[in-house]
Amino acid sequence: MTSILILNGPNLNLLGTRQPEVYGHTTLADIEAACHAHAKGAGITVSCAQSNHEGVLVDEIHAAKGCHDGIILNAGAYTHTSVALRDAIASVEVPTIELHLSNIHAREAFRHVSHIAPVAIGQICGFGAQGYLLALDAMVAHLQGAR
Repeated sequence: MTSILILNGPNLNLLGTRQPEVYGHTTLADIEAACHAHAKGAGITVSCAQSNHEGVLVDEIHAAKGCHDGIILNAGAYTHTSVALRDAIASVEVPTIELHLSNIHAREAFRHVSHIAPVAIGQICGFGAQGYLLALDAMVAHLQGAR
């Protein structure tokens, strides 16, 4: 059965209370529950993880090789700073979709640069919590096309 890792980076544990005008009122637990339900309907499995620590995220990406068919990564601010996450994605060769709740291209200039995008199969941003379900559908379509 197809398995997808949904990996969330720093501060996403605060969703629902952190800058709701930017990130909405949906909590990370709500998003994870929606992803599990959506995955069940699509006949796939998902595993969810979140960390505020870059090294833990790198470890999760490394562990995905041979375990998961794809990764959906909301690296938060690490998107714009972490060469380590970029290198981890490139090293494991597990298809990865970069995801953001807000439209990073309509925000501060420093958010327009992504170290993840060059090693991702695509980027979804600006659709709030719905973006996770869009990313799941996109990953399934990518994996079906890759087979």
